[in-house]
Amino acid sequence: MRAKDENKEAAIREQAIAMIVAEGFHGLSMQKLAKAAELSPSTIYIYYDSREDLLNKLFFYVEEVFNRETLKGFDARMHFEEGLWIQWKNRYRYSKEYPLYFLFAEQFRNSPLIRHKDIRENRFRSAMQEFVYHAVQRGEVADLTPEVFWAMAYGPFYTLLKFHMDQSSMSGKPFALTDHKLKQAFRLVLKALEP
Repeated sequence: MRAKDENKEAAIREQAIAMIVAEGFHGLSMQKLAKAAELSPSTIYIYYDSREDLLNKLFFYVEEVFNRETLKGFDARMHFEEGLWIQWKNRYRYSKEYPLYFLFAEQFRNSPLIRHKDIRENRFRSAMQEFVYHAVQRGEVADLTPEVFWAMAYGPFYTLLKFHMDQSSMSGKPFALTDHKLKQAFRLVLKALEP
């Protein structure tokens, strides 16, 4: 068995993510991936057992980077306004620093390849649950179902981020997300979540 090389594994991972973002999951073949990563197809199988194994490991790798980046400076016990603002800023920074990871995760999350019941518990999810729990207990935010809370707390953020990444609004006019627009939307979200 050949030894694993971190540089080759990273090349496979980055090329696979770029291919999926550009062409969708149907555009990813091991042959095309090997050519893009400048490796032999058999080399890919040193790191990944199958195409499905590759996709799952890519998702978990990207999720790990997202979790690390979005928890920077965040504490689950901080006051709601401060903590939510840190989440918005961290998520915005993450989307700018890792645009392909962001787009890949969005494709993966909305595809039949991921079975939501199989999503494993992780530090990020636990921190978010604890954060909301403490905010509700302190009376800083309404006690909502997780789905309603997420839609209100993050839906506007991700809508603005999509316009920004598309560089276009719904009317087709150019759009760029600024700190002012982000803060304006954030203030409205805080009002909507008041108890």
